[in-house]
Amino acid sequence: MKELEILLNRRWVLKAEDKELYYRVRDAIGEVRKFASEKLGCQVTENALLVKMEKIPVVPENFMGILDFSSKEEYAFFCILLMFLEDKDAQEQFILSQLTEYIAANMPGEPVDWTVYTSRRRLIKVLRYAVEQGILGITDGNDDAFMDDADGEVLYENTGASRYFMRNFSKDITDYEKPEDFLESDWFAMDEDRGIARRHRVYKRLLFTPGMYRREASEEDFEYLKYYGRRLTEDLEQNFDCHVHIHKGSAYVMLGDDCRMGTMFPGNNVISDIVLLVLTEVRQRVEQKEWNIQQDEVCVVDSVVFEQLLRKIKQTYGKGFSKNYREMPESEFVKTVMDEMELWMLIKKDEKAHQVEIYPAAGKLRGQYPSDFAGGVEDE
Repeated sequence: MKELEILLNRRWVLKAEDKELYYRVRDAIGEVRKFASEKLGCQVTENALLVKMEKIPVVPENFMGILDFSSKEEYAFFCILLMFLEDKDAQEQFILSQLTEYIAANMPGEPVDWTVYTSRRRLIKVLRYAVEQGILGITDGNDDAFMDDADGEVLYENTGASRYFMRNFSKDITDYEKPEDFLESDWFAMDEDRGIARRHRVYKRLLFTPGMYRREASEEDFEYLKYYGRRLTEDLEQNFDCHVHIHKGSAYVMLGDDCRMGTMFPGNNVISDIVLLVLTEVRQRVEQKEWNIQQDEVCVVDSVVFEQLLRKIKQTYGKGFSKNYREMPESEFVKTVMDEMELWMLIKKDEKAHQVEIYPAAGKLRGQYPSDFAGGVEDE
């Protein structure tokens, strides 16, 4: 079902950006809504502006954030931007100084000083993301003018899509005190082990994350796979170009060449190549019994030992990397690779215990340079 795959792959389909695709998805909305409701417990929004599937995960992961943002201030600016647009009609225009005044008046904590370059740069990053997502359009001007000078102006247009960016809550959230309260609200007044809720959790974990692990999922979820795994496999493989792999301590949806649901690993980039080389070395150590697998299929090693492995990878294969990775200091290289692996749920860093948990997905993939590789430098 390609239309379902499209909604899983995108935040939304905007009519203004792709009218043909918008009508194609709307024509299949009945079938899409049926799967989304029955299997995922996800709400589908359909109106004259867009079609969107609300994809609320079982457990929030790092990669589910807005990866374009790198500071809390950027998230705050974005939330205030959405507040600002609440009072704007679709196609209504505004100038940047109106927004900066509104942010300065509503920003919690310390006041915003727009004469500081860092503040302007962060706001422009947020606005560029909003434009990219179809929330705003630039009518006149260039945002570089504001980046260079706090008096720089840009004329924006509200598309109306901002009202559908945030999720809808079924209850009042003003009394929430911690992030976990949002998770608990999804199953408010519902027994989590009931069949419907359990089915939603399992399908979401498989479709919204790189892998489902016994260490992080409830035993009831793996019980579901034990009894209904064959039916689930047939269901997913009929609807998508994929193969479902179910193991004792983990489960995965391995996408085929014709399936696109979000960012895929490995990507066509150097960091993916490096991670694949690491996975090969990890697998060798496990096969040689140098590193031991626990009952839940997770391998736990000391952080220093894992970092030594990454340094060895750079020393052995570094001449085959692109220039920025070749010249990157070892400490930065180690952090970059570990962050990438954690982003893909291949590892999890335990800072307190000074350990690295290597997840079962690390055994699913590996890569190596050709046997005649002699450390030559690839083209940039």
